[in-house]
Amino acid sequence: MIVRPRRLRQTPEIRRMVREAFLRVDDFIYPVFVVNGSRKREIIPSMPGIYRLSIDELLKETEELKSLGIPGVILFGLPDVKDSMGSAAYAEDGIVQRAISAVKENVPGLIVLTDVCLCQYTDHGHCGVIKDGRIDNDTTIDILSDVALSHARAGADFVAPSDMMDGRVGAIRNRLEKEGYRDTGIMSYAVKYSSAFYGPFREAADSAPQFGDRKTYQMDPANSREALKEAAIDVEEGADIVMVKPALPYLDIIYQVKGSTNIPVAAYNVSGEYAMVKAADQKGWIEGQNVMMEMLLSIKRAGADIILTYFAKEAAQLLNGKR
Repeated sequence: MIVRPRRLRQTPEIRRMVREAFLRVDDFIYPVFVVNGSRKREIIPSMPGIYRLSIDELLKETEELKSLGIPGVILFGLPDVKDSMGSAAYAEDGIVQRAISAVKENVPGLIVLTDVCLCQYTDHGHCGVIKDGRIDNDTTIDILSDVALSHARAGADFVAPSDMMDGRVGAIRNRLEKEGYRDTGIMSYAVKYSSAFYGPFREAADSAPQFGDRKTYQMDPANSREALKEAAIDVEEGADIVMVKPALPYLDIIYQVKGSTNIPVAAYNVSGEYAMVKAADQKGWIEGQNVMMEMLLSIKRAGADIILTYFAKEAAQLLNGKR
């Protein structure tokens, strides 16, 4: 007998009928960089189409996102002043805290997630407090709990610790419960690799480390069993969603984490992945929109329930038939 799989590829209708994985606008979360001031829409050279936004511009952006059907945003703040402890990260009148309140008041129904880390707020650029030349884990998680609580008080739906300190999910969960914020969710950066794909983000967020690197707290790209361990720990400590970051070089990790847990799995299609597509498209070397959609579909096919991506608006417009 001759087997002919091509029978199921003959027409667009047949291909759609037997398709195994689908992208939806509901899959996307859009990352946004927020700065102090007004009427600011600052270009990020390495990330064409992405901007640092003041809160008034953020509200315009989030209204557009809601109109496209994108369910939520994750906010990253750039403070005016930094110090060794990252104290601006948990200030009641901090840039992220004010941005949360503004979005929740003016764009009801949009899910607001917040990055919980210190790298944008410390003058040394590391994700934790430095003592004797090393990142002090336990002091850091105390401060991260303060940050998460300040975001919850401002109205965040989910806090997303991205620092990769040991025990921070449990500490944040306990702090939120104690203070009465039982409904605030945690989307943990459970599996965050020490990756070369973060370069454009560090430009956008002004968060590059001023010395050394982050290999003592972010994961070794060679390890996969450790990823399952990290995800399991965060689930046990109270995470509602676990994330794998980056996405494309770690599709195998997304697949394994999806199979090992019974909670939603997110994947972060990071700045370097975005920048490569944009640069190659501008050169005419690839068809950018087609590559974008294929990349996002591969992340979904690997098992991601949620995709954090700078492509969210473009992909939503295509999925909605507006392009």
